[in-house]
Amino acid sequence: MSRFPIPAIFVLIALLFEHSSAQLSSNFYATSCPNVSSIVRGVVQPARDNDARLGAKIIRVHFHDCFVNGCDASLLLDDADGVQSEKSAVPNQSTDGYNVIDNIKTALENVCPGVVSCADILAIASQILVSLDGGPTWDVQFGRRDSRTANLAGTNQIPGPFETLQQISDKFSAKGLDSTDLVALSGAHTFGRARCATFSPRLFNFSGTGSPDPTIDAAYLQTLQRSCPQGGPAGALNNLDPTTPDGFDNNYFTNLQNNRGLLQTDQELFSTTGADTIAIVNRFANSQANFFTAFGQSMINMGDISPLTGANGEIRLNCRRVNAN
Repeated sequence: MSRFPIPAIFVLIALLFEHSSAQLSSNFYATSCPNVSSIVRGVVQPARDNDARLGAKIIRVHFHDCFVNGCDASLLLDDADGVQSEKSAVPNQSTDGYNVIDNIKTALENVCPGVVSCADILAIASQILVSLDGGPTWDVQFGRRDSRTANLAGTNQIPGPFETLQQISDKFSAKGLDSTDLVALSGAHTFGRARCATFSPRLFNFSGTGSPDPTIDAAYLQTLQRSCPQGGPAGALNNLDPTTPDGFDNNYFTNLQNNRGLLQTDQELFSTTGADTIAIVNRFANSQANFFTAFGQSMINMGDISPLTGANGEIRLNCRRVNAN
């Protein structure tokens, strides 16, 4: 028997481990920057006091970053020689919170210079801000490194507000995320705002029918039409969760049960006939504890999308620029 298949198997196993979550660890900075969480909290807590939407902003940046080339902070890069920023892509033009990320990086560089990556900053800031808004906590996994490039064309991998449930599911599946992850992470729409442009077609001309989306509750439809009148400002903001807009809870799911999901991709989780997401929405609506547990795990799963580790990438000294060397 040839001896070649044996080392080939070991090579395959090594590759599998190279791309596994084992490279990330909750105690990655235990020695190199043991106060990382408290330093980040010291920046985001007062910033959150001045901006109730901060948690939704930062978690959205984290999500949009991970869906393009993995969780590598590529979204944070500004235009520069050799870098075409992802920020100019349509899905990212309304992202925000970058100044707070800069402030976190500055605080960490003052204490632990050249140690904590911008990609890890997004992960820990998201967790702290969710907990500050009444949501769960989870063991954030650390050890990501930052990319030296951006991928503007790759932003088409980010789920859009007008896509079908199947299209969204396919995008999640391509990242190794399942239906539970899809529903749980969509639950982040329990706080934050959305611009009229992201849902106004549902109010007046859904799918070219000339009529509103029939899945929208009638009273809720009237409220939305008043706040986003036809021909009105596309940039006007509406609460993603009309019941508790600044709190992190499971009301998002009860809203879906009552046909009060703001975005098309929200409501389709519950209103798509035969979808496996319906049972998950019902489970989370019936138990906030169940949702919180699933959300924390799904944030860990999302944060493990193709991280750069080891000698790959770098630890940026400025989250907006690659290092000079």
